[in-house]
Amino acid sequence: MPISSADKKVTQKSAILNSSNDQIKSVFIDDFFSAALRHKVKMEILLPPWYDETPQFSFNTLFVNDGQLLQQLNFKSALMDCYSRNSIPPLIIVGVHAHNRMQEYGVAGVPDYKKRGAKADKYSRFFVNELMPLIKKNFRVNEGPQANAIAGFSLGGLSAFDIAWNYPSLLGSAGVFSGSFWWRSKGFGKDYEDSDRIMHRLVRGTDSKSNQRFWFECGTDDESADRNHNGVIDSIDDTLDLIHDLEEIGYTRDRDLKYVEVKGGQHNEATWAAVMPEFLEWTFGK
Repeated sequence: MPISSADKKVTQKSAILNSSNDQIKSVFIDDFFSAALRHKVKMEILLPPWYDETPQFSFNTLFVNDGQLLQQLNFKSALMDCYSRNSIPPLIIVGVHAHNRMQEYGVAGVPDYKKRGAKADKYSRFFVNELMPLIKKNFRVNEGPQANAIAGFSLGGLSAFDIAWNYPSLLGSAGVFSGSFWWRSKGFGKDYEDSDRIMHRLVRGTDSKSNQRFWFECGTDDESADRNHNGVIDSIDDTLDLIHDLEEIGYTRDRDLKYVEVKGGQHNEATWAAVMPEFLEWTFGK
């Protein structure tokens, strides 16, 4: 029975892309078996320029859900843009390819009313017990929560927030792009209340804040649904309500929390790519 081990070097296939971003090397890992998830996990790691030539340096790390989207998100261009302006230090990006988004992403241990997210707890265990040690073993990374962040998009954004929320000693920041904070324990019916939103309930049940920072993005055209008919689409309402819940337990806007609303922004990679440099600078900026 195959099991993974973060204590062993993984087989890596690397390729330096011939493009304007060819100083950033992609390392592809496609044979890492997760004992928690019971399947192989694919990932792409972006190494900072001159990584091989500077063995004396280690780097902060950004873990990205839906890592198969790194190219569509123009991640290398965003990084090179920030590097050219000296607005962030060199980073290691770990893009984890999604396998079963509707089951592995979500809120750990709390599936929604349709039983989606039933494996979110397993994904969290993979992330903490297998992925982070794997990256630490194979790459020169800085340690501590302030050196590690996680980001995700849509349902992957909910997952990113949940993992960071549950592990403040490991992850100092989270970036949530069009986060699925509608995740709820009841369907939209006569008995539904906004208190049925799962992540909001977990945040409200927390006694005190951590030292973490959270970055949120929504587009005004993320969707068209407006369940309470207040003229604000649900994705924005859900995100702003979560930010309010965070403020209630001590988080502060700008210092701990950042909300970016993109006028005309849609629920797609183009919108998320457009604000990626802003997220990177707020999270890792010098």
